[in-house]
Amino acid sequence: MMKFKIHRCNCRKLWSVQTRKTKFTALSVLLDGNWTTELKPERKYNPKGFVTTTGKQDLIVNPASELVGKFEVVSKLIYDKKNVNFNVNHGETLYFAEDGTCYILKK
Repeated sequence: MMKFKIHRCNCRKLWSVQTRKTKFTALSVLLDGNWTTELKPERKYNPKGFVTTTGKQDLIVNPASELVGKFEVVSKLIYDKKNVNFNVNHGETLYFAEDGTCYILKK
């Protein structure tokens, strides 16, 4: 199983999705599957916080708004850059929106 790390690249206003072998960027990403957060506070450079998942079939790049509309927004996943932590550590569905906001969703 391959591990995917997802983080916001604010310089280019894109989401970055990477594995050990590949990396791609997207305006928005729907992660319909289990996810956890990973922190690397000892890293010298940003990003120090990631969302990780292990299944590529769970990632939908630049999903249609009709697809995202099938889910209900529960809350926002918020990353605290200063203290290097997330408000929620794991869950099932996330939507990484074009504006840089990350929403926790449910069916």
